[in-house]
Amino acid sequence: MDVDSMSFFRLNDHGIDVAALRRALDDPHCGAVVGFDGVVRDHHGGRAVSELRYEAYAALAEREGQAIVDEAVAKFAVRRIVAEHRVGLLGIGDIAVYVGVSAAHRDAAFAACRHVIDEIKARVPIWKHEHYADGAAEWIHPD
Repeated sequence: MDVDSMSFFRLNDHGIDVAALRRALDDPHCGAVVGFDGVVRDHHGGRAVSELRYEAYAALAEREGQAIVDEAVAKFAVRRIVAEHRVGLLGIGDIAVYVGVSAAHRDAAFAACRHVIDEIKARVPIWKHEHYADGAAEWIHPD
């Protein structure tokens, strides 16, 4: 399947518009659209989280993120993939990352979506600084 010009990875510092990203997946050839919203939760490792900050080496993150998307389009029978990751300060309930995939069939869409989010977390240079309700904070690897 050829890489569609609508397939992309990008960083975002102002809030993820899931509805707009979902519209970017529209394709009359596709019978399956799968999306993943990674949401900031209120806990981690038994501690109450109050907020977090994501930081990235932007040029490398965007290049590696796009490579992941391009690889997934080539590997799976999908038409479009959109992926966006927040940077900056996020509150509980904010969307930190979105991955959406459209394909003719659901198996490919689910597999590609899982692959993309797993590879983003493993390969893209984005760091999470968690702030806890007790006033402490620490840098952790995103999970």
